[in-house]
Amino acid sequence: MSTPLSPDALEARLREIGAERYHRNHPLHQAMYAGELTKGQLQAWALNRYYYQAQIPIKDATLLARLPTTELRREWRRRIEDHDGTEPGTGGIARWLKLTEGLGLDTPYVESLRGLLPATRFAVDAYVAYVRDRSILAAIASSLTELFSPTIIGERMEGMLRNYSFISEDTMAYFAPRLTQAPRDSTFALNYVKEHARTVEQQQEVIDALEFKCSVLWTLLDALDYAYVEGHTPPGAFIPTTP
Repeated sequence: MSTPLSPDALEARLREIGAERYHRNHPLHQAMYAGELTKGQLQAWALNRYYYQAQIPIKDATLLARLPTTELRREWRRRIEDHDGTEPGTGGIARWLKLTEGLGLDTPYVESLRGLLPATRFAVDAYVAYVRDRSILAAIASSLTELFSPTIIGERMEGMLRNYSFISEDTMAYFAPRLTQAPRDSTFALNYVKEHARTVEQQQEVIDALEFKCSVLWTLLDALDYAYVEGHTPPGAFIPTTP
């Protein structure tokens, strides 16, 4: 860019990135939606994705500590509560463990992280470091994948409930609250970015942040596809015991 985009043009550019790069387009997601994965492959997905879910409040806490105003901290603190809950057994992480349990995985094993793919750990840790170390603007912009998550959540819920007899609505309890939480959070983040990204450099930083986050999510599915569809499971990673 040689001149700054208008706020609406910046939003349009960000939505173009989502249309092109969001992991809704990944073959593994499409196979999941179509009912083409085995139970063991779904177990591997849920187990590895748990690490991402568990690190979200840690990622958000690193940003919360740097936010300069009460209003911003109050807004961002809500994200941590959404995932950690306000008491034991509540919040997104607890609901994700209902999914892994419903798929037949032992909760202490999931929480131990012993079965993670190396690429899962590296990609998620890179995201946490990105939010910790980059500017507040870039850190907030990296959350804008939530603009596109209601579509993928709806597809997962509909496709998995339709195509997998061993999955129930109770198993999928994580996803329903995200249909309202994600739009709320992404609206705030988008408005913040449109207000504060005014220069070419700031807008490029925002674009780069969203592209980076899309790459993180794509990498998670790439790793699962390579290990559990193509059959190149690395030493120490989870090995499904069910077909």
